[in-house]
Amino acid sequence: MRIMVVESVPESSIRVVLLGGFSRAWTNGVKEFTVHAKSVRGVLNAMDKMYPGMGEALEENANIAINGVIHEVVYTEPVPPGSEVFFIPRIEAG
Repeated sequence: MRIMVVESVPESSIRVVLLGGFSRAWTNGVKEFTVHAKSVRGVLNAMDKMYPGMGEALEENANIAINGVIHEVVYTEPVPPGSEVFFIPRIEAG
C-alpha cells in the first residue's frame, strides 16, 4: 500500500482522500492528494486532470464527505480552503 504523504495542507488547498478500491483502480495505490478547487465539481475536475476518467468514476460510484459530513448531490457544494474531501465507495442495496 502506498500513501502520498501530506504533512500539512496549505490554507488554500484541499486534501482529497480516496477510500476503498479507488486508489487501486486509478492511482496505483496513492490514497491522498492535495488539489486547489472551490467546489466538489472542481475537485472532480482536478482528479480527472491527474487521472483521466477518474472524475466521472468518482461521480458515479462514490459518496462524498466534506470535513466529516456526508453530502448527497453535492457537485456545486462549495469546498472551503483547508477542507478535507473523502470519496467513499457507495454500498449497493441488494
